[in-house]
Amino acid sequence: MQPVIYYCYDAYCGWCYGFSPVIKKVAEEYRERFSFEVLSGGMIPSEYARPISAVAEYIGQAYKQVEEMTGIKFGEDYLWHIFNPRESDWFQHSEKSAAALCIVKEIYPEKQVAFAGDLQYALHYEGRDLTDNEAYHHLLEKYSISPEDFFPKLSSEEYKEKAQYEFALCRQLQVTSFPQVLIQVAEQKFYLLAKGFTDYETVKQRIEAVLKETHKI
Repeated sequence: MQPVIYYCYDAYCGWCYGFSPVIKKVAEEYRERFSFEVLSGGMIPSEYARPISAVAEYIGQAYKQVEEMTGIKFGEDYLWHIFNPRESDWFQHSEKSAAALCIVKEIYPEKQVAFAGDLQYALHYEGRDLTDNEAYHHLLEKYSISPEDFFPKLSSEEYKEKAQYEFALCRQLQVTSFPQVLIQVAEQKFYLLAKGFTDYETVKQRIEAVLKETHKI
């Protein structure tokens, strides 16, 4: 089998946002050698949807550490919600953004890493509410996807179930935090490439070590 790299992430995960440039670079460098599968982890299940005020204090401190370690920047429109949580109408959950990714994966499987990154940028830099359909219009234009095709799927039970399946698959892979990157080289053989933010050179070294060990070079 061709090795598969699984990127387990969540659109609401700030550390995944910081890791986005790394996984994009990995996907670009190794696109001819591996297939890439992005799995949404369901960090905030819809049944536990919560107002931004529930996490604003934590994020208000943690985002600085993410910026310092990764070099990524959080946008003013996003941070407004963090520093004004009582005025924000955000009520967050991971299901809709995960369903959106499932739709795009079916249309453009080769662009799923890029689309996951765009979802995170839309939230963490542009301050778009990923539980609101309006947050997706600009991405449909970018990816030449028909709104008439996309939005009925986004609200359908079918794609909610696909999102839930990905959440369950992450649990089956024993992914308990994000981001996490695994490489599958055989049916029951997985190697851990990254758990938490990991810089590009480290991920690359681990990939090359796995290839050497498994004689895939």
